Amino acid sequence: MRYLKQKELDLASRYLFLSMAIAVIRQDRKHMEQGKFKIKEPYMEMFGKMELEARKERKELRQQMDQLKLQVVESGRNDSFTSFLFLAHGYEEKRNYFNPAIRKKVENILFELMKRSQQHAPHEHPQLETNGSGLQE
Repeated sequence: MRYLKQKELDLASRYLFLSMAIAVIRQDRKHMEQGKFKIKEPYMEMFGKMELEARKERKELRQQMDQLKLQVVESGRNDSFTSFLFLAHGYEEKRNYFNPAIRKKVENILFELMKRSQQHAPHEHPQLETNGSGLQE
């Protein structure tokens, strides 16, 4: 039986998948730091902005969920599915998500965060000038 309203389910699901996206960003950031990239700074900056955007949104979602007394917790996992319990109004609603579908949802959130992080922060690097030899300084 379904106990959650669609708005509550959407809110808790977004919170859940956004939390997963934050974990992926942090993990990828560590890989970037330890990786053999020639120039890491632009990527590290992008990851930082993405995480900041995600954490701001997650904080707002958490506040809304607290007002609605809404929680979501992982309740099980296997090779194919991950189960979550959505708690609201004194009821529990269990939902199973196909792991590749979770991955796709998180990937879409990462793309969204990438775009938003680039829109909200103009490039802070000044225009480069040439030194007469055609090289930029």
